[in-house]
Amino acid sequence: MKKEGKLYVAIAGNIGVGKTTLTRKLSERLAWKAYFEKVIDNPYLSDFYADMSRWSFHLQIFFLSHRFKSQKEITEWPGSCIQDRSIYEDVEIFAHTLHEQGFLSDRDYDNYRALFATMVEYLRKPDLILYLRSPVERLLKHIAKRGRDYEKSIDPDYLHRLNDAYDAWIERAVEAGFNVVTIDCRGRDFENNEEDFKLIYQPVKELEQQQWLPGV
Repeated sequence: MKKEGKLYVAIAGNIGVGKTTLTRKLSERLAWKAYFEKVIDNPYLSDFYADMSRWSFHLQIFFLSHRFKSQKEITEWPGSCIQDRSIYEDVEIFAHTLHEQGFLSDRDYDNYRALFATMVEYLRKPDLILYLRSPVERLLKHIAKRGRDYEKSIDPDYLHRLNDAYDAWIERAVEAGFNVVTIDCRGRDFENNEEDFKLIYQPVKELEQQQWLPGV
């Protein structure tokens, strides 16, 4: 018998790892609804990269608000969907790293975490998290290739810190019972190489097929 409900897959990973491209490709291949991170019309990103101390809290609140709206839509959407970055990454990766670097004050960080804790109680967890792991050198090449002016000032050390935060969070997520598949992106071209793309596609397809297994 078919398992009741729908599937929700989140693609997690650092800036420039290829989440948006893979979200689009998976959505098209699976005919699932896609939810993308709000980047193009984000009113804070340029200011944030120019002055991280001043704009960190504003940016994080903007992302949290947008992500909560997407998560609410995901919960209400009648079919399966795939998301470019989950709400968990906002607090576990970006707010955490900015606080560690001193760009987010203790007061703002505690306020932010309290707000997140209230929000997340009302949201469903992903059925699968695909964690795209990539060295900073590859991230920088992808960031330069897409040519966003405000990203030209990204500090490689910031990306290294985010990578470390991602690895630590994934360990905690697995221990907490999240279903996580880690994909090493080194030397891969998921956009143009079908064999590389299958590394991402196969775990999702297997998850979808499990819905049809008796007793599942």
